[in-house]
Amino acid sequence: MAIWNGLLESLVGLYYDSGLVDLTWQNYVMIGISFVLLFLAIKKQYEPLLLLPIAFGMLLVNLYPAIMAAPSTDMVPLAEYMLTHDKIDYAVTTLNGEQYVNVPTYGGLLYYLYQGVKLGIYPPLIFLGIGCMTDFGPLIANPKSFILGAAAQIGIFLTFIGAIYLGFTPAEAGAIGIIGGADGPTAIYVTSKLAPHLLGSIAVAAYSYMALVPIIQPPIMKALTTKKERSVVMEQLRPVSKLEKILFPIIVVVVCSILLPSAAPLIGMLMLGNLFKESGVVDRLNKTAQNELMNIITIFLGVTVGATATGTNFLTTKTLGIIALGLTAFCVGTACGLLFGKLMYVMTGGKVNPLIGSAGVSAVPMAARVSNKVGQEENPGNFLLMHAMGPNVAGVIGSAVAAGVLLSILG
Repeated sequence: MAIWNGLLESLVGLYYDSGLVDLTWQNYVMIGISFVLLFLAIKKQYEPLLLLPIAFGMLLVNLYPAIMAAPSTDMVPLAEYMLTHDKIDYAVTTLNGEQYVNVPTYGGLLYYLYQGVKLGIYPPLIFLGIGCMTDFGPLIANPKSFILGAAAQIGIFLTFIGAIYLGFTPAEAGAIGIIGGADGPTAIYVTSKLAPHLLGSIAVAAYSYMALVPIIQPPIMKALTTKKERSVVMEQLRPVSKLEKILFPIIVVVVCSILLPSAAPLIGMLMLGNLFKESGVVDRLNKTAQNELMNIITIFLGVTVGATATGTNFLTTKTLGIIALGLTAFCVGTACGLLFGKLMYVMTGGKVNPLIGSAGVSAVPMAARVSNKVGQEENPGNFLLMHAMGPNVAGVIGSAVAAGVLLSILG
């Protein structure tokens, strides 16, 4: 009997030492959501490079919240402290006539990795890698693409106004609106500066809509364009010289940094990466930035952003509002790009296919591929990919500029 009693006490003690005691129903709901996101990342392959680490970070923090715990201080009675120490290494506090030693405790692993998000380090480094992988040739060959990239950012500012009207603070509204750019690193960068308490909700929304581009955009594209417009075959783009490709990132960073300094961290790193690629003289740096560095930062960024989505922070009516507003921003941005594409179709006498306007959101290169796919559904011999890449990469620049505008006004 004594053996059974001892075993029962051990099991009870094990239960109270486990995480089951501290987990709430919100944690279990978030664990379920993380399983859904893992399914989408692995089975459906929706933006798996970021959705998978985000989902796993969400799972981890809701199973073991202490992994995101901040450093703190334990007040240990002086007499108890001296039982295991020869000298006092920390400050001593007197409270109610008794002396305590202020012993610091370490934070959780992900708390320290999260500082790269909090301090705005990871998103610009992601942009460095993106710059190394981006060909701005289609944009240089067709500068009118800048108009479509800019038009697709209108959704950001319309949603910003709508979010303020619905009761969000201006800073929160700015962070929510940037979801419309369909640019995860930019959304994280802006949110970390303006509304860090919304980071988990906005990051999940931004990357979810990026992953769902092939599902969300086609119905909007078909609703706003005619079969004749979708069937337009555009002329082949002119060749772009190496000199043009080298000068482009230098000119862009100079102009943007002078006119909008707040956008310099994102634009600057994007253009530095592109200069690595186009200069042809730093192949090792180019490969490192787009491979090893990009992969490491992606892991840290994804896991720590997911770890901000705890049950108590995520499961609120405010989160539902953010998800709805983010979807609105993305849909409005897509629609504005298409409408400006239709305007260019009219102004050029039918030489521009309006479908490329939907690629003005900066989900590179997925949005351009969707434009190409929808165009080929109407005309199998129509190849819009390179034409759509112009607005697509313009959207990357446009979302970073929009971020700079919001930070300048609200930061």
